[in-house]
Amino acid sequence: MSKKVLVVGGGAAGMMAAISAAERGASVTLLEPNERLGKKLNITGKGRCNVTNDSTAEELLANVPHNGKFLYSAFSRFDGRDAMTFFEELGVPLKVERGKRVFPASDRSFDISDALERRLKKLNVSMLCRRATGLLTEDGVVRGAETEQGMLFADAVILATGGVSYPATGSTGDGHRLAAEAGHMVTPLRGSLVPLQEEGNVCAKLQGLSLRNVGLAVFENGKKIHTDFGELLFTHFGVSGPLVLSASAHMRHFDKKAYRLEIDLKPALDEAQLDRRLLADFEKYANSDFCNALNDLLPQKLIPVMVERCGIFPHQKVHDVTREQRQGLLCLLKHFPIDIAAPQPVEDAIVTSGGVKVSEIDPHTMESKLVKGLYFAGELIDVDAYTGGFNLQIAWSTGRAAGFAAAETKE
Repeated sequence: MSKKVLVVGGGAAGMMAAISAAERGASVTLLEPNERLGKKLNITGKGRCNVTNDSTAEELLANVPHNGKFLYSAFSRFDGRDAMTFFEELGVPLKVERGKRVFPASDRSFDISDALERRLKKLNVSMLCRRATGLLTEDGVVRGAETEQGMLFADAVILATGGVSYPATGSTGDGHRLAAEAGHMVTPLRGSLVPLQEEGNVCAKLQGLSLRNVGLAVFENGKKIHTDFGELLFTHFGVSGPLVLSASAHMRHFDKKAYRLEIDLKPALDEAQLDRRLLADFEKYANSDFCNALNDLLPQKLIPVMVERCGIFPHQKVHDVTREQRQGLLCLLKHFPIDIAAPQPVEDAIVTSGGVKVSEIDPHTMESKLVKGLYFAGELIDVDAYTGGFNLQIAWSTGRAAGFAAAETKE
C-alpha cells in the first residue's frame, strides 16, 4: 500500500516535494491556502522567474553564505543543471543569461508554475485550498495535520510554507510556528536580499534616481567585504535595486557591526583617466560656476548633492578650483559613501534568513531528527543564498530530497 504524504505549502518547495513524493508512488495531498499555487514564485525575477543557476553543486554551495554545508547532499543529488533538465522535460524552454542566471525563454514566470501544476495533476496529487493549523503527533511520530476544515491523516508530513517575506503571498510564518510547536528551534528571522536604510538624509535628496553600471563596495567595520557592479536605486529611506539586494546578503551583523556602502560612479575609468576627464570638463567650463560644470559628468539630480559633499563652493569659478579640490571631487566620484543604519523590515525582503535549525534536520532526507515522519523543505529552513536563482534552487533541491524520502516505505 502506498504511503500517504501530506505537503503543507504550495510554493516552489512544496510543489517540488509533492511531485517528487508522487513520482515515488506515494498518495499525495497538497495543502495551500491561496487560491492558486506558486503565488510568490510568480513574482520572482520581476515576473520573469530566475528559476535556477546553471551551476554544479560546488558552484551552488559557493553562493550560499549561511549554512551551505547542510545543502551539500541535496545539491549533489539535484543541482542547477538537474533543475534545468527537469523543467525542460516538463515542456518549458529555458535560456541562460549573465551570471548563469536561468529564465524561461518566454520571460513568463507563469510558465514555470503552470508546468508544475500540470505535473501535479498528471500524478493525481490531491490539491486542497486549506491552511494547516497544527500538526498531529503521537509518541514522537507525525500522524497528519489539523486544518480549519478538519483533520487530515498521513504517514508523513512535509512542511514547505516559506519564510515571512512578502506576507501578501501567504508567507505568514505558519510553518515556523508549527515547527516550534513540534519542538524545533527556530532561529531569529530577518530579511536577506533586502533594501537598506541609510544613516542620514543623502539618499532622500536623490529619491527616484536610478544609477546603471556603477560599482558598489560593502564595508563592515571599515573592512571591505564585498564588491559588485550593476544597478541601484535611491529611495526615500535609503537604497534598493539589484546591487543593493545582493549586497544585503553580506550584511548579517547589524546588532554589533557598522556598515558603509561606497559607490563608484565611474567604474569604467581609473583614477588617472577620471582626472584627465575632469581636467577636460574643467577646461570646457573654465569661466562657469562650479555648480554648472558637472552637467556632462553626472545625472542632474546628483549634481547638487555632489557639490554639497565635495566641499567646493557652488559659485566658485571653475578656473579657480585647486588641484586638492579636484582630487577631493575625484575621490568622491570613485568612493561615494552611504552609511547604512539597518535593513528594511523582513516583510520587504525577497527571502527570509533564519528558520528551522539545520542541526535538527537530517541533511540527506530533510527529515526532522525530533519527530519521525516530519520533513522540511525550502525557505522554512535556516539557509539562504545570494541572488541569481540560488534561493529557488534551494527550494527545488530540498523539496526533491524531502519528497523522495517521505515516499519511501521503511521496513
